Amino acid sequence: MKKIILGLALTLGVLMGVQANEGGMAWDKAPNKTNDLAALQNGAKLFVNHCLNCHSAEYMRYNRLKDIGLTEQQIKDNLLFTTEKVGDTMKANFDPKQAKVWFGGVPPDLSVIARSRAGHGGTGADYLYTYLRTFYRDETRPTGWNNLLYPNVGMPHVLWELQGARRPVYDEIEEHGHAVKAFKGWEQITPGTMSSQEYDQAIGDLVAYLQWMGEPAQNTRVRLGVWVLLFLVCFIVVAWRLNASFWKDVK
Repeated sequence: MKKIILGLALTLGVLMGVQANEGGMAWDKAPNKTNDLAALQNGAKLFVNHCLNCHSAEYMRYNRLKDIGLTEQQIKDNLLFTTEKVGDTMKANFDPKQAKVWFGGVPPDLSVIARSRAGHGGTGADYLYTYLRTFYRDETRPTGWNNLLYPNVGMPHVLWELQGARRPVYDEIEEHGHAVKAFKGWEQITPGTMSSQEYDQAIGDLVAYLQWMGEPAQNTRVRLGVWVLLFLVCFIVVAWRLNASFWKDVK
């Protein structure tokens, strides 16, 4: 019974968190880079180096990265670090029991994360692009980090060395007769290895890779869809003229 109550409480907490996310700050528009092979390759490198330590992508195989222009040797040299093989799926070498102790839950699989996070605020790519750019220092949290888009998030800021440490700056405004805090911008506490523009570009590459990974054939599907629509338009014209010719002598 205690387990059932605990499970319901965790589920309610997750749902409340998601509702708070979608009802909070606006999502920034993610750049569309799913056709940019260089961006996808950089995103794959960022994913393997920074995300795959905790998160798996068990529906994606390393050899599928050849679709974004990488050779099998490049995959072996740059993206495989232990005993993985090119045909293996992207699994994190992370003990789920330790994850529950450290973060309060097992990090989710990211295979289709860009598709599952879409909401009224925008696409899943917009959500991830905003989320990964709104971490800030918060010493009251167990990890030392918090997130404006997802308050009290359990995930630490794994890309902090690239972005540096920041804190949000607020203005006090009056709303409905009450003084409330409104987000104004960011104050850089310590610099990262990248500038703000470089970091945003890197996150755009990472999000593009996550978006591509959710459906590697999406660009082929779109291109094929255009040709199908063009064929249907031509077929409709031909069918219309044949119909007119067939019935022209019938009154």
